[in-house]
Amino acid sequence: MTVSQEVGKKLNTFRKARGMTLEALARQVCKSKSTLSKYEKGDISLDLETLYDLAQALGVHVEQLLYVPPERTPIRDSAVSPAFFKGLSRFYGYIFDGRANQLIRCVFDVLAPSEENGYKIMMYMNFQEYAHYEDCENTYWGYIEHFDALTRITLTNQDTPMEQASVQVLASYLDSQTKWGLFTGFSSRPMMPIATKILLSKQVIKEDEEFLKSLKISREDIRILKLYNMLSIT
Repeated sequence: MTVSQEVGKKLNTFRKARGMTLEALARQVCKSKSTLSKYEKGDISLDLETLYDLAQALGVHVEQLLYVPPERTPIRDSAVSPAFFKGLSRFYGYIFDGRANQLIRCVFDVLAPSEENGYKIMMYMNFQEYAHYEDCENTYWGYIEHFDALTRITLTNQDTPMEQASVQVLASYLDSQTKWGLFTGFSSRPMMPIATKILLSKQVIKEDEEFLKSLKISREDIRILKLYNMLSIT
């Protein structure tokens, strides 16, 4: 598909996710409904000014509308070498939500370098299909930073800035296909701070019963929690 078609698909996804009609969005960016429809179909290319106007009208970062080839921006090797994350431009996260008794899938996209050891990222959380992961319940933007013994991901809910989350990953300098981390955030169902374990993976994982069981807090997790009086993930 052409770049214009890929950008148009993203535009269509975010517009529908926000419950906006073509006419309503077109009115906000001072374009005709037919012109906006052509943007979404990829029939005509977006100019930069309109692209920024659309991002602002949709309440998204302009990077979310841009088409980037699948490799995106891979995390480079550096003096602080996160072997698990090295070369990744996209990785996956899994949380088991006991409130709804369901698996929560996450996709992390690496957008661009931010500082010496950091990258700007987006996290798309709770979607049905990987082919359309941007059509999700919650979208977060933030940064991933690497240190000697720890990788830290800080996130802000794109639609509700009050809600901020973080992921702490220990020993990311050790390479493996998956890595456990501690996810902390703010729940709206019910409204309270939460902390749980999250499994990060370089690839999509088969979702069988054994996998789901591993995401749940185990007796060993509870034993350590009682011992230290805190939930710790290693």
